[in-house]
Amino acid sequence: MLSISVPAPARLALSVLLVALLVSACGSRPTTGALAINTEPAAGAQDHDILIVTTREKDPTPNTFFNGERSPTINYAEATISVPPTHKAGAVEWPRELPGNPKTDFVARKAGYIEDEQAFLRQLNQQLSEFPKGKRDVMLFIHGYNTLFAEGLYRFTQFVHDSQAPVVPVLFTWASRGQLQGYVYDLNSAALARDSLEQTFRLLAKSKADSISILAHSMGNYLLLETARQMPLAERRQFDRKVGSVVLAAPDIDIDLFKSSLRKLGKPPKPYIIVVSRDDKALRLSRAIAGGVERVGAYSDDEELAELGAIVFDVTELDAGETSSHSKFAALAEYSPGLRDALLKSGLTDQNSVTGPKTLGDDLGSFVGNTTQAAVTLPIKIIAAPFTLATGGSRQ
Repeated sequence: MLSISVPAPARLALSVLLVALLVSACGSRPTTGALAINTEPAAGAQDHDILIVTTREKDPTPNTFFNGERSPTINYAEATISVPPTHKAGAVEWPRELPGNPKTDFVARKAGYIEDEQAFLRQLNQQLSEFPKGKRDVMLFIHGYNTLFAEGLYRFTQFVHDSQAPVVPVLFTWASRGQLQGYVYDLNSAALARDSLEQTFRLLAKSKADSISILAHSMGNYLLLETARQMPLAERRQFDRKVGSVVLAAPDIDIDLFKSSLRKLGKPPKPYIIVVSRDDKALRLSRAIAGGVERVGAYSDDEELAELGAIVFDVTELDAGETSSHSKFAALAEYSPGLRDALLKSGLTDQNSVTGPKTLGDDLGSFVGNTTQAAVTLPIKIIAAPFTLATGGSRQ
């Protein structure tokens, strides 16, 4: 098991950050009963079917399904979550009281356990078969630290909805207790989930999926990279053939550990996309706990990350409307189809292209062209080797 001792000089900073984050996180969180079923019709609401793989313990509390304790076995489930017609991109409209109002809130339409791995694979393949061959894509989401089961599920639903991606969504949710003070417990839970995530990779690889995109957030990136490191090389290469893209959002990983992992893994067939923000308060807390070592998601040297073979989205100047600045990736979902298309057209997603000079344009507008003019207003930077930039302006 992992254990962490906080150096004495960091304790004051750690205490201040904890207080600040506790204040910002105050209010009701969906600890139990959050998946109370609502069948009330709502014109304009959109349902999303989410498949679930988890190392969480099953919870007998009605409408809860899973808690933050660790299960000795992998569990499977499914849920249909409705997004209201009044939804604002980047937000999760939590109900003030359950089962919520589908006209204004995210609500659960149905939810249930899936018996075992084979039943899960049948469900997955059935959903993939609804798409034509060549367009059967899976999006896998791995959440981060301090995340309750329902929070991970609803946040993933928001991302899928805003991106309007034609994918089968699969949530991998590990045993986070959803407590700010539970950092070490969560870190150990993430480490314990490596074998289960590896088994999930095998399951997705043998499914009917043509392509698999992976989105990991916060501590979920630690779990992702550690799982990749432990996979046998032949299996990892086989899985990589199906991987279309990997997005590391606000990675809560020691920068030295990250560099070591990349050296071990080698440059991927397609470069990782890393979303960083230097004003991320949650990663400041992680840095204080870790003895002052920088976290990848708040790393001060974008160019060094690009030199390691990544495409860096620096969203420091983006105002996503959340206090901790730790979930800014969610605000990019509505622009992801256009940004993805722009990256493909630029050639940056081809590993060969980022080893030599590549001009993205004088600003983000010339980079994306007509693909997504809305993204021109985003105050973000896109950086790839050898350090040519595409920079967006401020929102008006």
